[in-house]
Amino acid sequence: MFALPLETPGDETAKLRPLEPWQADEFLAHMDRGREYVGTYIGLPDVVTDPPSAHSFLRSYADKQAGDSGRIYGIWLADTLVGGVMFRTFDAAMGNCEVGCWLEPSAVGRGLITQAVRLLIDWAVDERGIHRVEWVVSSGNGASIKVARRLGLTREGALRESYPYRGVRHDMEMWSVLAPEWRRLRSDARSG
Repeated sequence: MFALPLETPGDETAKLRPLEPWQADEFLAHMDRGREYVGTYIGLPDVVTDPPSAHSFLRSYADKQAGDSGRIYGIWLADTLVGGVMFRTFDAAMGNCEVGCWLEPSAVGRGLITQAVRLLIDWAVDERGIHRVEWVVSSGNGASIKVARRLGLTREGALRESYPYRGVRHDMEMWSVLAPEWRRLRSDARSG
């Protein structure tokens, strides 16, 4: 199994690696620690509530990976699962994908999501020929919007009150980056 290192402030070790069905108990424990925070804007904690649902969720992504239509990765900080990133959708034939993320409160502010999503976009663009990477976020989720900006994504607009979640209709913003833009951003970062 691969594990890619992520940089952290200080001496902490962080890794990005596949998140698989056999890790359902660890995934559930992680959701239990971050349930309230993670669930502020995304429904993942509402879906992962017990061992069978944790296994089922991870199994759905194993099936997506087998069908080349999605993937999920965990972020471990000092050997504890603290978050994750995913290709929520992945369509190589059309050249489009959507990335998503979540993080429990103990890991916030370390740049882990930005680094992990950067790795996903690099792979999608360089290895799989993806042309358009999307990021869909609630307009109220300032932390996620900051990540989109740090990555250099472009805000394309908002779908007003399009996402009913926990009794509130959220405006959902669409952010994206195209492969030529991503390569240019990466080149500028290296030379700057």
